[in-house]
Formats: sequence, C-alpha cells, structure tokens
Amino acid sequence: MSLFRDIQTAANIITGQDEVTVISHIDADGIAAEALMTESLSRAGIVVRSVFLRQLDPLTMHKVPEDRTLKIFCDLGAGQQSLLAEKGLTEENVLIVDHHVSQPCERKYTQVNSLVYGSNKLSAAGLAYLIAREIDSENTDLAMLGVVGNVGDMMAREEGGLTGLAHDIVEDGVLHGNILVKRKDLNCYGTSTRPLHVCLAYNDDPFIPGISNNINDALRFLKKLGLNLKSREGRWLVWEELPDDKKRVIMSALVHQLIAHGLSERRLFSETYIFPEEPCRTPLRNAQEFATLLNACGRWARPLIGSAICQGDRGVAYREAERMLMNHRAVIRDLLQYILETGVTELPYFQFIHVGDRYPDTIVGIGAGMALSKLNRRKPILIMCTLPEDPMVTKVSMRTNEQVVSGGIDLQQALTKAAANVGGAGGGHKIAAGAFIPSGREQEFMDHVNLQLAAQYAKKGTGHC
Repeated sequence: MSLFRDIQTAANIITGQDEVTVISHIDADGIAAEALMTESLSRAGIVVRSVFLRQLDPLTMHKVPEDRTLKIFCDLGAGQQSLLAEKGLTEENVLIVDHHVSQPCERKYTQVNSLVYGSNKLSAAGLAYLIAREIDSENTDLAMLGVVGNVGDMMAREEGGLTGLAHDIVEDGVLHGNILVKRKDLNCYGTSTRPLHVCLAYNDDPFIPGISNNINDALRFLKKLGLNLKSREGRWLVWEELPDDKKRVIMSALVHQLIAHGLSERRLFSETYIFPEEPCRTPLRNAQEFATLLNACGRWARPLIGSAICQGDRGVAYREAERMLMNHRAVIRDLLQYILETGVTELPYFQFIHVGDRYPDTIVGIGAGMALSKLNRRKPILIMCTLPEDPMVTKVSMRTNEQVVSGGIDLQQALTKAAANVGGAGGGHKIAAGAFIPSGREQEFMDHVNLQLAAQYAKKGTGHC
C-alpha cells in the first residue's frame, strides 16, 4: 500500500456516506484539517458535524458521538486506537487522518497517516487537503488551508520551508492563484503585521546578538543602515511592504551581524507563504500568522470560530478571533514574564518549571518556546501545570530548538516513554511534545525524562551541551 492509495481509499469511504462526524484537535493544524474536511464534504453534499477535542483520552471519549455516522479523526486518533476500540467503534465507522505515531491495535482502522510511510513533514491538514483534492479536483482553492496547517505544525521550520508533498500543496495554491511564495525571505515571525524593528527583536530563530530580545537595539541597528522605514503618513512599514532593494540591504547587514558573532546565517532565510487575496497588514495575509490566529481560537476554547474563518467568514467570526488573538498574546507575555522572574530549575539534560494553576494548560507550551530564547538555549525546557477541572492530572509541555534536535534529541520519544513509566501518556514531535501524568509523580516522571534524554545523546554520540 502507498500513501496515495490510502488517500484514494479514504476519499471513496467518505463519498459513500450521507452523514459524517469530524473529530479534530484544537490547534492550528487540527482546525485547518477540520475546515478542509467540512468544506470539501459539504461541497459534495454530505452532512457534516464537528467535534473539537484538545486531547483524545479517557476523559474526553464521551464527547465522541455514539451514533452510526462515519467518524473522521483529524490530527489525533493514531496513537489512541485502543480507546476507540474500547468505546466499541468498529472499522466501518472510523477513519483516521493523522501524522502521529500509530498505536498497535486489534482493530484494523483505516488510516491516512504520512508517518507510516516515513514522511514526517506533512501535517494532518496537509493530508486532509490531499483527500479533499481526491474527492474533487476543483478543491485546489483549499490548498491554502493545507499550507496553514503544515506551517502551524512547524513542518516548515527545520528546512526553512515546506518540502515534499507539503510543497506540492503550495504549488497547487500557486496555480490556483491564492498563494504567493517568497522563495528566500526573512525567516521571522510577523513580517506581514509588525514594524520591522519589533519583528526582529521578537525573533529567536536565528538568535541575532545585539538585535534579538531588544526592540531599542533592533531599531538602532536598522537606523545605522540609513533607510527610511516609514510610510509617507509616518507609519512604520512591515517587512512585506518594503521594496526589494531595501530588503537586500537589511538582509546583507543581518548576515554580517551573524557572521561577526561566529554564527551561521543559514536560518536567516526561509520560504514565506503569502495569501494575496487577504487584506494587507492582517494575520490572514501570512501562513504563519494565520496559524497563530487559529491557535488563539483553539487555545481559548473557540475552535469553531477558527473553522468559520478558514471557511471564509471575515465578519463576526474574524472580529472575535482578533479579540482572542490580542488576549492570547497578552496572557502569553504575562506567562513569559512569570517564567523569567520565577526562574527555572536546571537538571543535567533539561530545565523545568511548574506554574501550578496560574495559566491555562493550552498556552504553557507556547510560553515554554518563547522563554527558551531567553534562558539556556542548549537545554530543552519543560513546563508543568495543573488542570483545574482534574486536579489528579498534571499537564506537561516541552520545547527545544533545531540545534538540540540535530544533536539527537527527540522530545516526543522522551515524553512518551517517560509518561508511560508513571501511568501517563505523551506525544508530539521531536522539537515540541506534551504529556499528561498523574499528579504527585512529577519528580519520578522528570527522572525518567532525564534518563531518556541522556540515552538519546549517548546513542547519537554527541554528548550533551
């Protein structure tokens, strides 16, 4: 069997249904995947109902409807097949569209899973798009949602752009006319919405000494180049608005800044995916920022708002999403400040902090990623928090960077094994992973994480930093 055969099988199963239930994850990838499924099935005349879950586990299984509709699990399900079997779901009423590690199961559920075929650069939304295109070749206008999901799930981060099948999806959007590719662009978040000095100061991939983490230093650096970075009306220009000659001057200066500090300029460049039909200076204009908007909807328990935006709502839903995005950023800034002021505890192979119930569990991973650039970047950071609705469970989020991953570290593997040793469950990716563990076993869990990371370094033969 091949991935494309699986996609064809899934399309055939779906088009044979009158009614379908989509059960999807609440992050950008999950929301984009759900929207792709919902839109493409609706176009095919199939009745669709959606259920969003932040996690598929024993506590949330009751939300999966006990009716006879086909259940399409998007961005979850592969690693929780035993739960589906325990609930009594049969092979006839389950389709899994996922890109996480598949769990062995007595039931042979139909899966479309890129990871099964060794492809780890294609997200669930990417797979959902390929299914949508198989259902109807006219669905190429939905390619942008596949790109948003892929970018939102960090599929473009390691290589500085989407690759393989994920890039084929980009090309579909380019041909359709609703995706514009900037081949060697500035690798920086906020290039469509933030003033350039703010954009550079908040960037940590790559970390640029004398610029990153300091808005005033970033502005001084740009002023030395003698370029006018404001519009005629006196408004700060965003990177996307700058003419190419100014961009070349700035990029050259940034390259020299990195080289002067003995650092590689490789990660300064990346592909950027612009949606030209969307308004300028809005989060909808850029795949990375669009994904952040969807994440804000999901993290604040309004994934249906994100889905509505993916399906074209630019009115009430978009205004609500903008408000959530502002709140999202404010709470994350507060979390970041708390981490830095409280401080982390360093263990031999990672650093950690427990924030208790001060912040929602849906944002602690984002805060971890942001804090890492201001702490010891050579060690992964692990953040724990308690769940108000279930004090017997501790949520764990862990983040690292490409440099550490290249040294042999796989956070998904480490957390999955460590969590299993204390009666919990974990999952995710090499660079970003999470787990749920029983409260009271945090220290035992961290000991296992330390051992797992030590073993990974030893296997790679790199030693730890």
